[in-house]
Amino acid sequence: MPDPQTAAVAPLDPALMAEIEALRATTHTTRRATVSAMEDCLHVPFPVLDHGFIRVVDYMGDDGAIVQAARVSYGRGTRQVREDRGLIRYLMRHRHTTPFEMAEIKVHVKLPIFVARQWIRHRTANVNEYSARYSVLDREFYIPAPDHLAAQSADNRQGREGVVTGEEAAEVLDILRGDALRCHVNYERMLNAEGDGHDPTRQGLARELARMNLTLNTYTQWYWKIDLHNLMHFVSLRADPHAQYEIRVYAEVLADILGWWVPLTTEAFQDYRVGGLHLSRHALAVVRKALAGEAVAQADSGLSPREWRELWAALGQASSPES
Repeated sequence: MPDPQTAAVAPLDPALMAEIEALRATTHTTRRATVSAMEDCLHVPFPVLDHGFIRVVDYMGDDGAIVQAARVSYGRGTRQVREDRGLIRYLMRHRHTTPFEMAEIKVHVKLPIFVARQWIRHRTANVNEYSARYSVLDREFYIPAPDHLAAQSADNRQGREGVVTGEEAAEVLDILRGDALRCHVNYERMLNAEGDGHDPTRQGLARELARMNLTLNTYTQWYWKIDLHNLMHFVSLRADPHAQYEIRVYAEVLADILGWWVPLTTEAFQDYRVGGLHLSRHALAVVRKALAGEAVAQADSGLSPREWRELWAALGQASSPES
């Protein structure tokens, strides 16, 4: 796990950087629980993609908050019989999720609009997005690195396969840059922004209308506040190797932050959720038969062919012990 004090910092415009430096220079005395690693990374903008970042704005609670909440529901006796790590692992293992909802985090995220539209599908958070009805969006666009220009998968409608290279890749990058720049120039022209070279007496189009011309790789920003339980759900889905690269890199930064914030919970999360396996009733029956030396076959297992393949792949078997 990286150290928050040595992690890369995103380059920002001077005004925002000055604001962040002022925030980091300010300290407060408190009776709240704090985490030294989180104090180190507060307000640090960790770079993501070409112009994006994630910055921790605030957090509430730590591993101890989870233990405290669980002991309220379990009663006084658990204080003598369970250590914190063991209790957290028990909660994670048995899917007792409520104690994990007692800790929260708020982050400032800069991300392309198309990534934001994926991200917002996680409806268990509080979000306040930069308003393009009120302010003008910067001329910043996400342009993929050449090694992330992948072709459409032949058998997965929402997946990638291989890499687009050579003249085709150059053409794609030129299209992405050209379309984004042209649309933003026209956006500014419709707004008649000061200094754009147009008649200053001309009444510009309303910002809420002009924004509809922008491309989806334009960057937006928001504040995102979420509890620990739902943050782990987000990370488990979006940091998965099958997730789209552009959202996965944000989830990977959040996974690092998770480890700095609640190391005992993160250990249990990695063991039981990320690195664990949840079996269906039929899959468990198949495994029991295989362990008992009985012949097992997909046709009478109750599993679909895809479930059958996924089960044996998850168990590290190149092929199933089918009769």
